[in-house]
Amino acid sequence: MSEIIENNNEQLDLNEILQVRRNKLSELQTSGKDPFHTVKYDVTARTEEILSNFEEYENKDVSIAGRLMSKRGMGKSSFCDLQDRDGRIQLYVRINDIGEEQYENFKKLDIGDIIGVTGRVFKTRMGEISIHVDTYTLLSKSLRPLPEKFHGLKDPDTRYRQRYLDLIVNPDVKKTFITRSRIIAAIRRFLDKRDFLEVDTPILNTIPGGATARPFITHHNTLGIDMYLRIAPELYLKRLIVGGLERVYELGRMFRNEGMSIKHNPEFSMMEVYQAYTDYHGMMELAESLISSVAQEVLGTMKIEYQSKEIDLTPPWTRLTMTEAVLKYAGVDFDAIKTDEEAKNAAKAKGMNIEGSPAKGEILSMMFEEYAESNLIQPTFIIDYPVEVSPLTKRKPDRPELTERFELFITGREFGNAYSELNDPLDQKERFLDQVRKREAGDEEANMMDEDFVVALEHGLPPTGGMGIGIDRLVMLLTDSFSIRDVLLFPTMKPKDKE
Repeated sequence: MSEIIENNNEQLDLNEILQVRRNKLSELQTSGKDPFHTVKYDVTARTEEILSNFEEYENKDVSIAGRLMSKRGMGKSSFCDLQDRDGRIQLYVRINDIGEEQYENFKKLDIGDIIGVTGRVFKTRMGEISIHVDTYTLLSKSLRPLPEKFHGLKDPDTRYRQRYLDLIVNPDVKKTFITRSRIIAAIRRFLDKRDFLEVDTPILNTIPGGATARPFITHHNTLGIDMYLRIAPELYLKRLIVGGLERVYELGRMFRNEGMSIKHNPEFSMMEVYQAYTDYHGMMELAESLISSVAQEVLGTMKIEYQSKEIDLTPPWTRLTMTEAVLKYAGVDFDAIKTDEEAKNAAKAKGMNIEGSPAKGEILSMMFEEYAESNLIQPTFIIDYPVEVSPLTKRKPDRPELTERFELFITGREFGNAYSELNDPLDQKERFLDQVRKREAGDEEANMMDEDFVVALEHGLPPTGGMGIGIDRLVMLLTDSFSIRDVLLFPTMKPKDKE
């Protein structure tokens, strides 16, 4: 990392730059002008407001604040660029306007310093909207240089570790996270309009339920028990449906002690929603309406581009059963397969390595993941999952080996998971027991028994539809971001001293 100092065009190394900047700070403090003593600055306008509404602002005085990003010309007048949250605007500073002493002090400012300026909005002879500065105030001294302007900050590891620098020097990154915030706000508005109630449920759980995943374990000293960071809020939210709230959702952080990739981070954001007196068909309508509406509100279109592929989010979306998808993409008809052994042989015939003694439904799910999932580029609901891989889902009345469950796929990735929720407490207890047997056999991702949840179901859960949507993946889609780390402000990273 280096910076070109416009002092006799010398290129100084980082240590020299740090010392020069600290010396400048010391001089300011000695002269009673410590910038860190400034506690507030009145801002009357932002760069984007001025640039987008020049006719309204022309020849008007404004007060703006931001980071100094460049300086040009050091004679009796100077141009520089000021960057605030919204963008950049050019400043024009003259010795005749601010006085010789202030101008000399201005020339000593460094790239990265945070300043406030007042001045008149005008347009230069070159047609660039600018501010003719009357006064300036140093609000914070930057003691470290920004990444060198010609090469920027491109190394992904540095960008993720020092996101503050990434946001300063890469405008597209800042735009991504502003868009993320707007997507989440739009989701809340959509659900609020549909009369859903946002709630909060525990992040520290005594039982890591609601999903098939390996949890993070911690310990509560006072209670003397191990606890788990939640892997999903599902079981708590369904308790609220039992309690009569009827329409609830939660949007927050989940934690899964699993692998890391461009699609996975150990902590991530998810939205789960539950609605009484509907089923998984109702959740399909909710999913496609929510995502398409959010895209239209935030991006102004339902047709987007993701990694050079056009994706059309306009409802209605394609619906395929898992059996239909495996037949279409793997050429294997599971409706014609009757036994677990036949399913195992069919998978082996396709070259799959099948270990142990999985059931027919588990093999169907494995074949779907292997052959079908990556082909689902346009929004597609895969419905009717096997009961063996859906421990919390209501069975299909006419096909009890299947469940009323769907997953939503876009760009070959899963974006959501939904059920007609299982509300039979006896069936639910048997499925928990099956999960316990798998856990005792070594499956660390299998569910634990949750007796209290079974008791809640025994009080009566109305017919309910429930759905979870991965917020980070949705943001990736709507911002055309390749990796989940590009949409997390501070993704999980291994400490540098552990590398």
